[in-house]
Formats: sequence, structure tokens, C-alpha cells
Amino acid sequence: MSASKLIRLQAIRKTYRVGVLEVPAVRGVDLDVDHGEYLAIMGSSGSGKSTLMNLIGCLDTPTAGTYELDGRDVSKLGEDDLAAVRNRQVGFVFQTFNLLPRSTALQNVELPLVYAGCSATERRDRAARALERVGLADRTHHKPNELSGGQRQRVAIARALVTEPALILADEPTGNLDSLTSREIMALLGELDQDGRTIILVTHEPDIAAYTRRIIRLHDGRVIADESHEPTH
Repeated sequence: MSASKLIRLQAIRKTYRVGVLEVPAVRGVDLDVDHGEYLAIMGSSGSGKSTLMNLIGCLDTPTAGTYELDGRDVSKLGEDDLAAVRNRQVGFVFQTFNLLPRSTALQNVELPLVYAGCSATERRDRAARALERVGLADRTHHKPNELSGGQRQRVAIARALVTEPALILADEPTGNLDSLTSREIMALLGELDQDGRTIILVTHEPDIAAYTRRIIRLHDGRVIADESHEPTH
């Protein structure tokens, strides 16, 4: 296997059991992602894109197939090992921000480092640097209700960055934002791409996917297209 492959999915399937029924969500997906790629996973509701993102982010395990993340087979790990992989190697950015309402921006960004066992001083220093990276050095002590939607998403991106993960997964990151703020957030993700980060974006919006350099299209749990293109923004 090439050392440049960060992600290698082979014949990945995910089937959910609903009562006596088996409902296939992902049906035999093969996907390789290099270090430093910036790609979008697209598909309509029910296409399997959220299930695939959960599998890539180690939030779920496949029913069949293998998943290698940075050369390690993570497809059959137990919950504790998966949690460790998520904390060290994956940064998540969600549509709903998922910030703790009573905590400051700094405290929200520190949270993954708490789970990683870092000292209080190291947590503060690294969280402050991450907030500075996303342009929020002057909002360190603000709570989420004191921030705009775009600023909240920047805090969420800082939290995703703070552990220096191998992979950033962004699930509909502009879904709750207006068009101007959406462009600002996508510009920030573009800067992170230029820094060499590996970013996978899950979206149903073509204009958002157009910021990336590769688009994977899903339908009924299968990859129906894998297209490389020049970003249009």
C-alpha cells in the first residue's frame, strides 16, 4: 500500500437491523484518500453519506469490509480503541456546532485535550493558538451565546484542529449559516487545505462541494461517481 494513503476503504458495508428487517445503508464502498486531499462526499438524503462519514470518523464500525486509517486497520476495533483513534486522529466539525453553552470559546476548544490527558497549561496554550489560527484571538473568553453563527463555527473548527489530527471531517459545516458567512467558513477551510490538512466535507450543496478538488457522489449506498476538478472559488 502506498504510504501516501491516509484512508483506504475496501468493500465497506453497513447494514442496520430494524426489528426483523435488515436495512443496507452502505453497500460495498471502495475509497482511497491521500494525505492532504480536500474532497466532498455528496448525495441526497438517504444516499448513505452520513453513514459513510460516521464510518470514516470511527463513530461507527462497518458490518463488512476493511478500513485502514493511516496504515492501521480500524474496522474491527472496540469502543475504547475507537474513542482513542477519534480523539487523536480525527477532528469533527458539525452543522450544529456542538459547543458547550456555559463554557467559553477557550474551554470548548480545550475539551479534546482534556480527554487526551494534557496539562492545564498545555491545554490553554494550544487552545489559544487554535483560536488565533481561525481569527478569534479576541473572543477567547466569550461564550457561544455571545458569538455569531460564523464565530461559533470557527470555534468548532479550532476545536477540530487543536489535537493536530490527521483528518478533519466537516458535516454540512455551512448548513446553519447565511451565504456570506458560509463563504467565510469555506475560505477558512481552504486555508487549512493550503496548510496541507486532509479535509473531507459532507454536503448536499453543489456550490459548497465546488470549493474542494474531488467529489465523491453516493446513491443508495454506492459510489456512482468520483470526480477530480479545479476548485471554482
